[in-house]
Amino acid sequence: MAAGTFTAQMAASPETGRWRLYVVIFGATEWPTYDFDGPAVPTVQERSRALAALGYVFTDGPGWDWTEDVTPDYDPVLIAAAKVREGSA
Repeated sequence: MAAGTFTAQMAASPETGRWRLYVVIFGATEWPTYDFDGPAVPTVQERSRALAALGYVFTDGPGWDWTEDVTPDYDPVLIAAAKVREGSA
């Protein structure tokens, strides 16, 4: 990963069903986060606006990679990820 490049991830809360976007910054005590309203999967445009509100932009366009993971209780969880950097749109 290039210097100044981070991974933005997005997943739905198992408790509320609402989606949260966060930028993974290793070594940081808190990661920048954005909570979306409602349980619907945010659109690409909504995700772009959320990243901009956090001060980040996509490095290679607004493409997201989706993976499935499981919680400790073996509940399936979808996680989206995209490469971002600090900056303005």
